[in-house]
Amino acid sequence: MATISKENYLKAIYLLTRENGNRISTSVLANDLCVTNAAISDMANKLSKQGFVEYKKYKGIKILSKGKKIAVDILRKHRIWELFLVETLGYDWGDVHLEAEKLEHCTTNNLIDRIDEYLNFPAADPHGAPIPNKEGNYRIQTDDTIMSECEIGKNYTVTRVNDRNSDLMNYLSQIKISLNKEIKIIDKLNFDNSIIVEIDGINHSLSEILVNNIYLKESKK
Repeated sequence: MATISKENYLKAIYLLTRENGNRISTSVLANDLCVTNAAISDMANKLSKQGFVEYKKYKGIKILSKGKKIAVDILRKHRIWELFLVETLGYDWGDVHLEAEKLEHCTTNNLIDRIDEYLNFPAADPHGAPIPNKEGNYRIQTDDTIMSECEIGKNYTVTRVNDRNSDLMNYLSQIKISLNKEIKIIDKLNFDNSIIVEIDGINHSLSEILVNNIYLKESKK
């Protein structure tokens, strides 16, 4: 199993608390990072002693300001690198996550500031996720809805996708799902939580995993 850095633990805790509330359980973090609960508890104790998080057994993990600063900094580097690789070097959007994971840890703030300026201070990465600026503030606010919660019969546009799984990203490309793509929710199947969608006049069945990694905004059309 690959070693997970302290920065990646903090980044994961920060992102999960943004999505799920002020405090997250060790099991949620373990599932996100694909490690054991014991490994999470061990790291949470270490991060707590260093003042990055607050950790109480059975009560979960809360990121503190010291940890948040590191998490936002590494997240900013990651998302700027992803956009640079796509827009400047012509990478496919499904191929940049792992590259950015490596680059984010060896990039100075001065270099990432230069790349940020070169890209004209972008608001979002190539998957639609907002990019924090050097002060840690976001240039856009997300007001989208996860596909699993969207309504049957309505038209939506794709605003962002979770990009951590390259196979998922490749499949989205195969069925022509990209940012700002128009999608209509045709039906929801309760027995497996999949959703039937219409894309460019063609119906596709999307699994529960897929619909929980795609975010949409209701179309004004």
